[in-house]
Amino acid sequence: MSTTRTALRRAAAVTALTAAGLLAAAGVASAHVTVHPDSYAKGATDGVLTFRVPNEEDTASTTEVQVFLPTDHPVLGVLVHPQDGWTAKVTTTKLRTPVKTDDGTITDAVSAITWTGGKIGAGQYEDFDVAFGQLPEDTGRLTFKTLQTYSDGKVVRWIEEPSGGDEPENPAPALKLTAGARTTAPAASKSSGTGTAEAADASDSTARGLGVAGLVVGVLGLAAAAFALVRSRSARS
Repeated sequence: MSTTRTALRRAAAVTALTAAGLLAAAGVASAHVTVHPDSYAKGATDGVLTFRVPNEEDTASTTEVQVFLPTDHPVLGVLVHPQDGWTAKVTTTKLRTPVKTDDGTITDAVSAITWTGGKIGAGQYEDFDVAFGQLPEDTGRLTFKTLQTYSDGKVVRWIEEPSGGDEPENPAPALKLTAGARTTAPAASKSSGTGTAEAADASDSTARGLGVAGLVVGVLGLAAAAFALVRSRSARS
């Protein structure tokens, strides 16, 4: 019986530690500033991009969010959705290469949006919605570098891009543009504003994947314990 109990304790310990590690990793993965949805068709029109900003500090609130839009592959027809408690400042830039559209030639595009005046508290997040008229057709990826400023003066720079297949510590929100017919983009669902970090976790695909992995590890751990129990009984008989 002592051998069986030892095997069960070891299996349970391994399962618990592995699951805890995976859950911690899931929490870290979902704490990044992200853009939703994470993909659109190239040249999609009349859609919405939602920038989700979670607060990672326990003793400070997020008081400013600045999102930079690419101008080498510009997003056209940008409009900012009013956000309760926040004031949005839109910065436009003259394009080096004008963009020809069905409605004429575009020479200026939005290059940055800065939200101030609001507050995202500890354990909360905020969704910032931006409508667009048309996405570019000449690239497969858009990167939206973002600066997040806290009430204590700390600035987190979400500006890094993947290198060598590894995810950087402070990745910039990125939108994948897929090949396909140029169609009207589906409208994004409007959130209720400030929410909990737990709800943000639920929408993060990486966190969901890690959660499934944790369940698999748990099942394998229990199976190992059962095998040890059967083996010990066979040895006694």
